Amino acid sequence: MSATIGPGPRHAATDLVAFAQALLVRAGLRDDCARDVATILVDGDLMGHTTHGLAQLAGYLGELERGAMRKDGAPEVVASRPGAQTWDGRRLPGPWLTLRALDAATEMAGNCGTGTVVIRRSHHIACLAAYLKRATDRGLMMLLACSDPAGASVAPFGGVSPVFTPNPIAAGIPTHGDPILLDISASYTTNGLTQRLYKAGAKLPHPWVQDASGRPTDDPAVLFHDPKGTLLPLGGIEAGHKGFALALLIEALTAGLTGFGRADPPEGWGATVFVQVLDPQAFGGRDAFLRQTQWLADACHAATPRPDAGRVRLPGERGLALMRMQSADGVLLHASILPALLPWAQKLGVPVPAALGNA
Repeated sequence: MSATIGPGPRHAATDLVAFAQALLVRAGLRDDCARDVATILVDGDLMGHTTHGLAQLAGYLGELERGAMRKDGAPEVVASRPGAQTWDGRRLPGPWLTLRALDAATEMAGNCGTGTVVIRRSHHIACLAAYLKRATDRGLMMLLACSDPAGASVAPFGGVSPVFTPNPIAAGIPTHGDPILLDISASYTTNGLTQRLYKAGAKLPHPWVQDASGRPTDDPAVLFHDPKGTLLPLGGIEAGHKGFALALLIEALTAGLTGFGRADPPEGWGATVFVQVLDPQAFGGRDAFLRQTQWLADACHAATPRPDAGRVRLPGERGLALMRMQSADGVLLHASILPALLPWAQKLGVPVPAALGNA
């Protein structure tokens, strides 16, 4: 497939990781945590997820400054069995916690065929797609989901009152070639995108939100003016029962399994996380698994496309192509990201990386 990055200044991914890591360290975060957080954020931008990459960094720095994100320590293991663990994340950085959970789940999968870690009281975990290839590169399948019990912006199907967060769920599926990388949410759109478009005075591509009276609209402003509207569940007015059901499932996997969620007093911006790794060798066998997944990939690519579609593209295909291109040619950041980080760079005495030049 082909992927393009538009005109504008680009930055070397390694420079962006070093920049983000230096900001986090100057803000008091332990160096290994800072490196992991910076890497996950930049990986999000490399894959084109520009609302959940370095766009999150200014918010993380603010949370560190306020003491709302813990700077040091380790998670508490609340429960442990050979194939399952529950952690209290103690408000530690979400990307660092999720990577440690992935390591633990991978080790359990090696022994038991599958390993699951659920984390309560994590901080925000950024872009879910950024974690998946770490599992699929080892021939493993990964499931990842999260919710934020402190937030509510998505209405249940048939309602106008906010109950859920967008509740993303992701999966990494190995094939003989590139992995299939799913990263979707139970809502039509995300808080990050609606906030960005509202600040820019722009509209959504489609009516993905509803006003306080339940009228669908493409105007994100309805989310920010009283009486406030809500994000629509995936499927919208016509078929939102599907996104509603998915949101309930993700709440059960995260809040339900960790025993901490919306029934508890909110503690601030964060995440409740579900991490699961499956080793195909422990089930039907790795070769048999890959035979099936590669057949599906080939069949989807061979499917006759709609006249306006060009070709059928698998989930994650564009993101991986962008990652390769931007790793080689430089990362094109959204125009809002560096201006938001400039005050922090000045405050913490960290130089902003120079651009590689205009594309």
